[in-house]
Amino acid sequence: MAVVLETERLILRRFTMADAPFIVELLNSPGWLQYIGDRDIKTVAQAQSYLLNGPLLSYAAHGYGLYMIESKNGHQPMGMCGLLKREYLDHLDIGYALLPQYEGYGYAQEIVAATMQYAFTELKVEALAAITMVENTKSIRLLCKLGFVQNGTINAGGDKELLLFIRSAQTDK
Repeated sequence: MAVVLETERLILRRFTMADAPFIVELLNSPGWLQYIGDRDIKTVAQAQSYLLNGPLLSYAAHGYGLYMIESKNGHQPMGMCGLLKREYLDHLDIGYALLPQYEGYGYAQEIVAATMQYAFTELKVEALAAITMVENTKSIRLLCKLGFVQNGTINAGGDKELLLFIRSAQTDK
């Protein structure tokens, strides 16, 4: 298990091909479908392709990517969080998603804050971006709480404008 970081309650680790059944569950959860969009991942084979061409490819190409969020107590898969290099953004994009049963307990704030610090201290990035739908008020609140500032909107190739948030590494200094 390639652990990227640990918090008080959580572990962030690299995905493996064995995580494909979890990917099917997460990518078909109500919050994912509503706020991120249907990726048409319905089978374990499709989830394996998603892992190979997404997180695992990103680890090999960039040294970072999306990671599995697990509970420290019991190693229960809970969601994903990590960093993405998107061609249409000037900074790395921080993204996260939790299964519905883990929402509302502060896990997202805990893991996103730790991932930000990892990006700033270990990867030495100067700033992070985050994008979200206007309707995703929970994510907007969390991003603002963590020091992100809305910096306009962006069209990421879909039919919806997304809010663009930026967080500088200098915010903490």
